[in-house]
Amino acid sequence: MTNVAIINNKIKNYKKKIFVSGDKSISIRCVLLASQAIGVSRIYNILESADVLSALKSIKRLGINYKKKDNYYEICGYGLSGFKTQKKIQINAGNSGTLARLILGLLINSKKEITLVGDNSLSKRDFSRVTQPLKIFGANISSNNQKLPVKIVGSEFLRPINYEEKLGSAQCKSTVMLAALKSPGITKIRAKKSRNHTEIFFKNLKIPIKILSKKNFDYIEVTGGHNFKSFNYIVPGDISSSSFFIALTLLSKKSRLIIKNVNINNSRIGIIRILNKMNANIKFRNKKRYKGELISDLIVKSKKKLTGINCPSSLNSSAIDEFLILFLVAAKAKGTSIFRDLGELNKKESPRLDIGVKFLKKIGIKVERFKNNLKIYGNPDLNLDGKFTMQNFRKDHRVFMMTCIAALTLGGKWKIHDKDSIKTSFPTFIKLIKNLGAKVN
Repeated sequence: MTNVAIINNKIKNYKKKIFVSGDKSISIRCVLLASQAIGVSRIYNILESADVLSALKSIKRLGINYKKKDNYYEICGYGLSGFKTQKKIQINAGNSGTLARLILGLLINSKKEITLVGDNSLSKRDFSRVTQPLKIFGANISSNNQKLPVKIVGSEFLRPINYEEKLGSAQCKSTVMLAALKSPGITKIRAKKSRNHTEIFFKNLKIPIKILSKKNFDYIEVTGGHNFKSFNYIVPGDISSSSFFIALTLLSKKSRLIIKNVNINNSRIGIIRILNKMNANIKFRNKKRYKGELISDLIVKSKKKLTGINCPSSLNSSAIDEFLILFLVAAKAKGTSIFRDLGELNKKESPRLDIGVKFLKKIGIKVERFKNNLKIYGNPDLNLDGKFTMQNFRKDHRVFMMTCIAALTLGGKWKIHDKDSIKTSFPTFIKLIKNLGAKVN
C-alpha cells in the first residue's frame, strides 16, 4: 500500500503562510528556450517535478548540457541550430504534454530522424493538433494514428506559415511560435485566447514578435532566424498548484492561508475569477511585475457561504487545469453551478470531465451532463461518512490531489491510489498539506 494515501480525518483549522513549487508551464519553457539561447542561462526555483526533469533529460539527449548548482540550474545553449542531431535518437517526454508538443516545434530543423515517445497516458493523447502545422513549415512527420510515437525529420528549407489556433490551446500556439524561431520570414498566428507565457518570454528575450490583442483572439507575428542571448530567471509559484490549497482553505473551518509569490498572469487566474464570483473573496497582496509576469501573494480565508455560478465559457482557457477542484467547490456551494464547453478536459492526462462527473456522483452530488456541459447541484451541508476508494484514473496527478482535498474537507475514510502521480507536477504536495496539519498516511 506504499503508493496509496490514507486519509481518515478532516483537517483542523490553521493559519499559515506557504510557498508552492515553481510554475510548471514556465519551468518547461525556461528549459526549452535556454536550450536555444547563446550562452549559459541560470534558472532559479525551477520545479523539480517529473515533467520538468523530462525536459532537462530531453535537451541533454539533443546535446545540450546542464548542471544543477546549489539553488539553480545552468543550461548551456548554442543557438537556434545548437541541437546535435547527427544520428537517429529517441527522446522521452514522460507524462508531459507541454514538453512533448513544444519540443516538436524546436525539432523542425533536425538533420536526422528523432522519435518522440511518452508514458502510457501521454501516448493516448492527440498530436495532430501540432503535427499538422509543423508539416506546413516543411518538417517530415509521421505518427501512430495521430498519437505517440511521433517521428520527425527536419528540413533545411523551412518556410513561415499562417496558422489559426481555434482551441484556446497554449501548447499548440507555443509549438508554432517555437517552430517560427527556426523559419526565416514572418509566421502569422491568429490564436484563441490562452496562456501567454511564451509571448511574454519572447518579448523579454527581445525575439522579434508583434502582438495585436482583440477580445477573443490574439494576432501574433514572429520573425524567425534571429538568435537570442542566454538569460537568468526566477520561476514564480504555480497558480495551478496553489489552487488545491485555495480550495482546502475555502472548504475548511476557521482557516486562513497566505500563499507567497504566485504567478497571477492574467491568462492563468480564471480560477480566482470564478471562485470570487462564487463569493470566495480571494485577495492579492504585494503585487509586482517580474520580466513581464505579474507576481503576488494570495490571501485566502474559509468561507461558509459559497454560491453556485453560471460560469462564462470565456473563462475556460484561463482555468483549464483547475476545473476538477472547481467542481469540488461547486459541490459544496449553495445552489446550482453550470459549466459549458469543457470538451478539452477529456484531452488531458486523463478524461478529466468524465472522471469529474463520476467523482461527484460517488460523493452523492447530483450532476446533469449534456455533451460537454455540466450542471452541478451543490450541497452546503455535504458531509461524508463511510469508506471511499479512488483508483483507475490513469495516474492523473490533478485527480489525486483533488481527491485528497475532498477527503480533508468533506470527511469519510479514504484510500486514494497512485500517490506517486504527484511527482509529475507537485512532488511536495503531501509534505505541504501535512505542514498545515493534515493527517495523511
